[in-house]
Amino acid sequence: EFRDRRWSLCVTDLKGGLRLPASGSPEPRIEERAAQPYLKITRQVTSGVPDAVDDAFPALFAWLGERRIETAGPPFIRTLEVDERGEPLELEVGAPTETRVDGEGLVEADALPAGRYLTFLHVGPYRSATETDIADAREALMRFAADRAIAVSHPSERGATLPCALDQFHVGPVDTPDFTKWETEFAYLIAD
Repeated sequence: EFRDRRWSLCVTDLKGGLRLPASGSPEPRIEERAAQPYLKITRQVTSGVPDAVDDAFPALFAWLGERRIETAGPPFIRTLEVDERGEPLELEVGAPTETRVDGEGLVEADALPAGRYLTFLHVGPYRSATETDIADAREALMRFAADRAIAVSHPSERGATLPCALDQFHVGPVDTPDFTKWETEFAYLIAD
């Protein structure tokens, strides 16, 4: 059985009360979402998430700019599979579009699935030793889900697959250098 507090809800050893970060929404919500077309670049994660996405986002936005394609919302990272420690193995960087747009080369078209999503808004830094960061917020969200038997992943040979696990960057360093204003929304499709 896959056990990781950040991603899997096959977890059986979570203890303690829910301590979600004080910032953002007061608590996670479940919301119904329609399918959303998007363009993506897929990456295998071999030496950490930053290495996997730091060149993919600029490549995706350069491709969009060359074709004058406007996005229909903030960019995101979609995690597809994690290992037994919860570290991403495969992910996508994506940008939503109003309608389906054909991809080319590294850029592919896809659609985020419709369904019920567990969501939570984290306000704060991506990584920090002293502040509540994305990893802390994700861990609290996964405890919240586990406590309520809400599944967002399926066990796999390498760890777990996630039907749709998004970290969507509503406000970030491109918008303001003040990390206390950065907003990252987690949206995880509830697995059946």
